[in-house]
Amino acid sequence: MTTDAYFDELTAALRAAGVPEEQIARTADELRGHLAETGTSPEEEFGPAEDFAARLGGLAPAPGEPDEAAEHWTWTADLFNDRRMLAVHGAQGWEVEGLDPLGRFVCRRVPGVALAWEYRREVITGRRRARVLDELTPEGWELCGEWLVYGYFKRPRAATAGPAGAVEAPPAAPRRWLFLSRRGKAVLVVWCLLVGGAMTSFLVGGIGASGLAITVAVTSALSAVYTSHLETKAGDVRQKTGDRG
Repeated sequence: MTTDAYFDELTAALRAAGVPEEQIARTADELRGHLAETGTSPEEEFGPAEDFAARLGGLAPAPGEPDEAAEHWTWTADLFNDRRMLAVHGAQGWEVEGLDPLGRFVCRRVPGVALAWEYRREVITGRRRARVLDELTPEGWELCGEWLVYGYFKRPRAATAGPAGAVEAPPAAPRRWLFLSRRGKAVLVVWCLLVGGAMTSFLVGGIGASGLAITVAVTSALSAVYTSHLETKAGDVRQKTGDRG
């Protein structure tokens, strides 16, 4: 079977399963790019088109229909731990749909045969934004959320791993929603101590309500800026050493 015939069959199977046309087109482009890099045939790399379609999107809801089968889960992590937890949860089939106003990852997963997802985080401030998008978009990365100076990108692991990118038996959704690293916990402790001190001063009459609000706001901002600075500095080191992960 030729490559075009394979993708015609794959497209027809995905369409019959109710996968949105935009998702079908994006998936086909990513898979064709993967084949161009590996030089292998689609059947050799992915297996029979109909079986592969079932793994890729057989349970995806049709556009406009209630997404009753999907699981939804929202969680968060500090900037020292977010990439590691994204890798863990992405391997379990959780797709990040976006970040809410509190910076939490809003995720979705279809029970049964789900796709594993890959994630990465990049600094996308100023002129760097266009350059990062130009570099990552051809590789199948899609911007799925922004927080502070960072952009979070996702792509289905099937684009690089073929059939191995499917999650045959996803584990149950975690009960936890907060994942802090040791450094994140340390920053949180310092923040709590400073805010606690401000609250104590307020209660004994040392500062007014406006002073308390200003102290909390400044403390929160400094904490966020300091954390962002540490991670940005670490990212620069990784970039210089060739590790952009």
